[in-house]
Amino acid sequence: MSEKVNVLYTATARAEGGRNGTTLSGDGLVDVNLSVPKAMGGPGKPGATTPEDLFAAGYAACFGGAVDFMATKNGIKPSSLVIESAVSIGTTETGVGLQVALTALVGGLSQADAEKIVALGHQFCPYSKAIKGNVEVSVTVKTV
Repeated sequence: MSEKVNVLYTATARAEGGRNGTTLSGDGLVDVNLSVPKAMGGPGKPGATTPEDLFAAGYAACFGGAVDFMATKNGIKPSSLVIESAVSIGTTETGVGLQVALTALVGGLSQADAEKIVALGHQFCPYSKAIKGNVEVSVTVKTV
């Protein structure tokens, strides 16, 4: 069951041509050509991206914001925080699916404190909540 959302902001986008088309955000800041990668049997057009690239970028940013928010809320302030996100697409028994590998590079904290804020961020992150139980997500925490 979904939580009721008190909407604060809505992003919009329009896609034409599916995975070999274009996508444009409502504010015009995201304006990209899309192409199915050669590894998936597509043309792999140069200068084009994929929905998985866009999802990976959004998830990394959202996850980083969630970890930072939870760190501040708990009085734990890392000296640096970088989130690396890898989104993979592949076949499943029923069609296709995604899996995500997140790596949090946390500076200035003990491993225990870094793991604590990353775990709290994972529970708080809207992307993590949205795909929980539907997409395999691994989270690795490294102190730097």
